[in-house]
Amino acid sequence: MLRTRNGRVAMATALTAAGMLGMAFAAVPLYQLFCQVTGYGGTIRKAQKAATVTLDRKMTIWFDANTASGLDWEFKPVVSRMDVRIGETHLAYYRATNKSDRPVVGSATFNVTPDVAGSFFNKLACFCFTEQTLQPGQSIDMPVSFFVDPAIVKDMSAKGVKEITLSYTFYPVKKPAPKPPAKGS
Repeated sequence: MLRTRNGRVAMATALTAAGMLGMAFAAVPLYQLFCQVTGYGGTIRKAQKAATVTLDRKMTIWFDANTASGLDWEFKPVVSRMDVRIGETHLAYYRATNKSDRPVVGSATFNVTPDVAGSFFNKLACFCFTEQTLQPGQSIDMPVSFFVDPAIVKDMSAKGVKEITLSYTFYPVKKPAPKPPAKGS
């Protein structure tokens, strides 16, 4: 009887550990999906279409660019600030230059501050989460199409927002080494 009980406890412990491990792997993509859907934590919403209303009220959009350590790129916004009408679609560019002597792959993440603005800052197209390969010395300009949802003016928590900062950080993407050809090939 003791042996059976110990077996059940061991099985329950193993299943719990396996479940926790599975949740650890699923946590990042699930959190990212949650943030993109809700705008939580300054995460921008991906819009399917442009706003249908443009207001006379303007908002200042600041553009920020960062690179993680290990990525030998120069990365910056082409224009650091725009004054935009709420609801109007705009296009901004970021420029990346590979300063190394080898091809380098990077991928960008983004966020918006203040956090409350995340659910109102909508991007129609951007380079985030897309791997960018730059050859030695190569520069590229990457567009971001966006608008500020007119609903921001009716939201009490966003009442004092007059400036929004869109920030991107590029990270190096480690590519697996090519597999050697199979013997006999």
